[in-house]
Amino acid sequence: MPKCMRPLSRRKFLSKSALAASLAPVAVGSLGFPSIRSLRAAEPGPNDKVRLGLIGCGGMGQGDLECFFLNPEVDCAVICDVDDAHIAKGLEICENKRGRKPDTVKDFRRVLERKDVDVVLVATPDHWHALPTVLACQAGKDVYVEKPLAKTIDEGHAMLEASRRHSRVVQMGSQWRSCAHIIEATELIRSGKLGKVSVVRGWAYLDWLAGIGKPADCPPPAGVDYEFWLGPAPERPFNPNRFHFNFRWFWDYAGGLMTDWGVHLINMMLMGMGNEAPRTACSSGGKQVFDDDSETPDSQVTVYEFPTYLLIWEHKAGLNNGLYNRSWGVEWSGTEGNIILNDEGWEVRPEKKQANLDPQRKPGSGDPRPAHVRNFLTCVKSRQQPVLNLEIAHHVSSVAHLGNIAYRTGRKIVWDAADEKIVGDHDADKLVGVHYRKPWSLPYATRHL
Repeated sequence: MPKCMRPLSRRKFLSKSALAASLAPVAVGSLGFPSIRSLRAAEPGPNDKVRLGLIGCGGMGQGDLECFFLNPEVDCAVICDVDDAHIAKGLEICENKRGRKPDTVKDFRRVLERKDVDVVLVATPDHWHALPTVLACQAGKDVYVEKPLAKTIDEGHAMLEASRRHSRVVQMGSQWRSCAHIIEATELIRSGKLGKVSVVRGWAYLDWLAGIGKPADCPPPAGVDYEFWLGPAPERPFNPNRFHFNFRWFWDYAGGLMTDWGVHLINMMLMGMGNEAPRTACSSGGKQVFDDDSETPDSQVTVYEFPTYLLIWEHKAGLNNGLYNRSWGVEWSGTEGNIILNDEGWEVRPEKKQANLDPQRKPGSGDPRPAHVRNFLTCVKSRQQPVLNLEIAHHVSSVAHLGNIAYRTGRKIVWDAADEKIVGDHDADKLVGVHYRKPWSLPYATRHL
């Protein structure tokens, strides 16, 4: 069984010339980016092969690659990773699925300069999502980028702007937008049969997450380009706790469970409620389970005030007993009843005093990742927008980021969605921006700090 099937407005923008600065570590002329059209292959037609360039071949990259290979028109032209061990695993998948090994590189810009790459799959750590995606759009490539969309809100804004300016198809890899039973449940919510929905709650209690200890700094493993792995993140010595899977628990690279699992479930919650933005967010939590080096909270509760409802997110690592005996799930609470949902299915629980809603129970529809990848590939050929295009993905990811900003400042924050800024709190608002170590910079970002 393949890995992908296993359970589991700002008004002004920087000019395009910012691309040259973002490429400072490599000469611009060597990439040919000043004449970007020369890099663009013809967009694939309905019956054409789709040639993939994979950037990031860790666990998510390997699983996504297997999902792409479920589609016979997909071939892989090149794999990029800073870790030779990851590259070796990617080559093994390609040889098993397509009978040949693609080219390999460690610098993602080498992928973007190739004419034989139509689509780029970005499955890097979060701090490396934005720049490859923006530059891929500038190079005429369509992009499938893993969740969360970016490490900060302004990074997401830059990605959205790049996709619009260059008319690219970009999908975020939060597969639940393509899950049949979740689509069915959220259609029922939007039909009004639950009555007025006043509270939406999502939770994740994850007992498979253990503490990561406090190992000492050490040299990076052989075959790893650690300086490139850091990229725009702050310079610091190598530590195994901050590398590969565990990067998720450090603010330099990611946003903890809020942006790892929270983005998935906020995505589901907003599928039922629409795309209006929250007005405020407040969050509380901390390191209440594990005594280790991780920086992000292992326990967190966040409350968002939307114009017509409250959205609540909570998570706890190391424990499994969540609401309704589900380790994770989503609940929409309406005047007529509730819907409770997770990967195993959904059920309707009518309010006892109401008689307008019948109890229902529907099973889960299986792993949605193949369908989500298929939706993206279909849109690459049709030039239509995918189900989780960057407008939606930026909105969903921004909600999660706002929760973390409220947690990190310890204050309730007020969000101006039109200008994408936090009102009356300069320190909180700085966390919206892009913090890149020189010489890296991000085209279309409006708030380099």
